[in-house]
Amino acid sequence: MNVEQARFNMIEQQIRPWDVLDQSVLSLLAIVKREDFVPAAHRSIAFTDLEIPLAGGQVMLAPRLEARLLQELELHRHEKALEIGTGSGFMAALMAHKAQQVVTYEKRPELVAMARENLRHAAVMNVEVRQGDGANGDAGRGPWDVIVLSGSVPEVPKALLQQLKVGGRLVAVVGDEPMMRALRVRRVSERDFTTEVLFDTVAPRLEGFAQPSSFKF
Repeated sequence: MNVEQARFNMIEQQIRPWDVLDQSVLSLLAIVKREDFVPAAHRSIAFTDLEIPLAGGQVMLAPRLEARLLQELELHRHEKALEIGTGSGFMAALMAHKAQQVVTYEKRPELVAMARENLRHAAVMNVEVRQGDGANGDAGRGPWDVIVLSGSVPEVPKALLQQLKVGGRLVAVVGDEPMMRALRVRRVSERDFTTEVLFDTVAPRLEGFAQPSSFKF
């Protein structure tokens, strides 16, 4: 396989046509080596429009969905970001290039170990991978400029929204199959939030979010 040609094709044929037009995101996808975050047994499909199997029945999201979520976060270099659902660490690595600090939570110890090793190998130094249930976020390290849920949830968790700074954004895929929607919620004041529907999609359910939360739209 010509890796660089496959990477180029992924960006130009899968990701750009899915309304990922932010050049900083497209450039990152050319620099951060996705194949290094894919289990060795599946590296031949690292650039395909597929979810890639991980340990414990988990998956890496399809490249175009990862890219679109990253674009919609609107990350800036001075910002602090929280990710729920580390997986292989690829999304955290992408975010690390655009943010000051990334903290990412993963329940499964085998994926925590994998993500830490992948990030170390990629020389990404501003990501902290923590083992635990991220459903309630990390209020002790917040408030956060950005929160991303790397998987779907039934509803947007109120506990996470309360950890956003004023002006902060949370991006998540919300709903149930066969129809889910990616939403971006902004905290516009201490009490007020606005919600944008970004696009329709489907994503695997994040562990720990099986039951509806108390925040509804």
